[in-house]
Amino acid sequence: MHPLAFPGAHIPADAIPPEMVAEALSSLTPFTTDLFVPRYQPCEVGRWQLRVAPMLVSSGYWSPALMTTGTAALFRREADGDPRCWMSMTPMEIESQEIGVRAAAGHTVVMGMGMGWAAVNAALRPEVTRVTVVELDPDVIEVNRRIGLFDQLPAEAVAKIVLVNADALEFRTEEPADTLMTDIWLPINGDERMEQSRVMARNTGARRVYVWGQELAIARRARMLGVELTDAMVARIVAEFDLPLIGPERPDYPVLIASAADKWLRDM
Repeated sequence: MHPLAFPGAHIPADAIPPEMVAEALSSLTPFTTDLFVPRYQPCEVGRWQLRVAPMLVSSGYWSPALMTTGTAALFRREADGDPRCWMSMTPMEIESQEIGVRAAAGHTVVMGMGMGWAAVNAALRPEVTRVTVVELDPDVIEVNRRIGLFDQLPAEAVAKIVLVNADALEFRTEEPADTLMTDIWLPINGDERMEQSRVMARNTGARRVYVWGQELAIARRARMLGVELTDAMVARIVAEFDLPLIGPERPDYPVLIASAADKWLRDM
């Protein structure tokens, strides 16, 4: 098995000579985070398959290429029979969600369960009183049950979590959301998420929202306007989106947006 690929990722074992792999790995910084990363194990339910790569090198959302070990990813078998990765515990995925996770407070609604990472980290925060996880596909919920995701949490964190099998665009909550995190899309880049997140925010009465990939949506709008990313311009674009976004309050946010856009905004 190639040390830099997920099993079945169609990378030939001899794609990179072993000596080049060893040299590359020796110069890379291991990825670390103070956030909780669950233990994952291979599992298959319906069209979904959870795989674990022994070693992986990948670029972060705004960090350089980093090395990870025991990196899990969730694949779905598509209509053509090929598996497609929907989520992974790579630096890109963690960094692209952590602003929302670190800001979660009160009643937190997570739209899209994935591998449960955002939900469990929100539940571990003392500022969070309740976590409502909305997932459309019951097989995704079953994958997380089989790997014992919530069994890895303290009882007080588990007690906060409520799982709902529902469509994120139709789900409504009686208790308004203090924090809403939306992540129901396969690509990280796409403006439809802002319109759809407005629907989810209205349906949940969300006071603050973090949209997966919102930095790329802001950067794309700035490029369309032909303007530089400044605090004032970010505020103007966020006002256009008509969402109470988490992130713009950070003094380094324009720099983070530009860094993510340089790596991941590839359609402009």
